Amino acid sequence: MPTERITFRGSLGHSLAALLDRPDGEVRSCCLFAHAFGSSKDLRGPARIARALVEKGIAVLRFDFTGLGGSDGDFAETTLESNVKDVRAASDFLRGELRAPELLVGHSLGGAAVILAARDVPESRAVATIGTPSTTARLREKLLRMAPRVMEDGVQEADVAGNRVRIGRALIEDLARHDLRESVAELKRALLILHSPTDDFVGVDHAAELFRAAKHPKSFVSLDGADHLLLEDERDARFVAGVLAAWGERYFCPSDSPEDSEDSRESPAS
Repeated sequence: MPTERITFRGSLGHSLAALLDRPDGEVRSCCLFAHAFGSSKDLRGPARIARALVEKGIAVLRFDFTGLGGSDGDFAETTLESNVKDVRAASDFLRGELRAPELLVGHSLGGAAVILAARDVPESRAVATIGTPSTTARLREKLLRMAPRVMEDGVQEADVAGNRVRIGRALIEDLARHDLRESVAELKRALLILHSPTDDFVGVDHAAELFRAAKHPKSFVSLDGADHLLLEDERDARFVAGVLAAWGERYFCPSDSPEDSEDSRESPAS
């Protein structure tokens, strides 16, 4: 699949690195992929997901959040709110470069970011999350255990999924402000929740809470035996990719009129 390396301006003014994967033929739709906390767009999981979607004619933009991967900036200065704004900036770029994303996919905290950003991407028709927390307060508690001096020192390094990242006080404070259960209840998009029952970073109970809070159409798929980042067994990432491609395809009908799209977005909340 043709892959283009691009950059665009992020929420804090830094240059963000991204990959745009396009199908060889007609672009039926576009997807925006937001990676997991502390990781990057270049992991095998996002690449496999992009490949499966491209085979369905769906272009995929995957990017690195500010301060991570190939993107500029200091991750210690970022918050969940800045991540949400990075998702919006990526959507704006994709809208101008090709077409706005109809599918938003987020992994772990990236899932929280796409849930919160969806209302500002009016063209989005479906949202999918992978291993995403239902409340950021729980993630805040986990990060405080991993970086116990961050509130006193302002910044502390911690090991996140095998990577050393700089966690800032601003992130910890911001994580106390968001209730994702309320956000999914007001989403007005089709929702797919993918989560492993053996996820040791974000427990599967988070998926249950998100599912209960969401309105139809909503779906849950159990990633039996998978690790949080889908790295231990490549079959897990391939499975997620296949499910996403099959599920997402039904929401991308080029013949739909704008009125049909609006009705589709409003119906889940009815």
